[in-house]
Amino acid sequence: MKKISILLGATAIFFASCVGNPEGDKAETTDAVEASASTGNELALNTTDSKLHWEGNKVTGKHNGQVNISSGKIILDEEGNLSGGNFVIDMNSIDVQDLEGEYKEKLTGHLKSDDFFDVENHPEAKFEITSVAKAETEGHLLISGNLTLRGVTKNITFDAQINNVTEGNFAATADFNIAREDFGVSYAGKADDLISKEINIKIDLIAKS
Repeated sequence: MKKISILLGATAIFFASCVGNPEGDKAETTDAVEASASTGNELALNTTDSKLHWEGNKVTGKHNGQVNISSGKIILDEEGNLSGGNFVIDMNSIDVQDLEGEYKEKLTGHLKSDDFFDVENHPEAKFEITSVAKAETEGHLLISGNLTLRGVTKNITFDAQINNVTEGNFAATADFNIAREDFGVSYAGKADDLISKEINIKIDLIAKS
C-alpha cells in the first residue's frame, strides 16, 4: 500500500510538471486597494463589441471561450487620458468555444460549478480601475484595478494597448494571465490530466459617449 501511495504521488508530480501555463505575462497581484473617485468625461462601454476571452491549459490540451461584459464605463480626464472606469462580467454567460455538443455543455456546466467559478453564488465578476500609469511601450498603459472573482477581490496590474482615444471614443486591448488560486479557484483537475495554475485573459474594450 505504501508503495502504491508513493507511486501515485510521483505520478501526480510528473503530470503537474507537464502542465504549462497559457501564453501571456502574469498580472502583478496584490491585496485590494481603495479606489479613489474619478471625474471626467464618461463613456459607456459598448457591451456588444467589448469582449472577454479566456484560455486554460491542461496536460492533454487546452480550452478557450468567452464571457460577456454586461455593463461598464470608461472615464477620461480633461486632457483625454484614461483616468478610471469599471465593468461587470456576467459569469452565467461563460462559454466554451473549442468544443461542441455534449462535451461543450459538460465543460460549461463544470466551469459554472463550485469546482471553478461557483456561478450560482457569484453570478457577477467586477473590475474597477484604481490607477493608470505610462508603460515602457508607446501607446501602452499599466492599468491597476480591483478584480472581484468568485467573491474574492485582488488588485491586479497589467499592460494594455490603447488603440483609440478621442473625445467620444475609446478602444483598448489587454492580454495577461492570472493565478486562479488567488481567487479561490483551486480545482486541480484529474490526477492524470491536471490543469494549469494560470488562466489567460484577453480583453477588448470599446466605449462611446
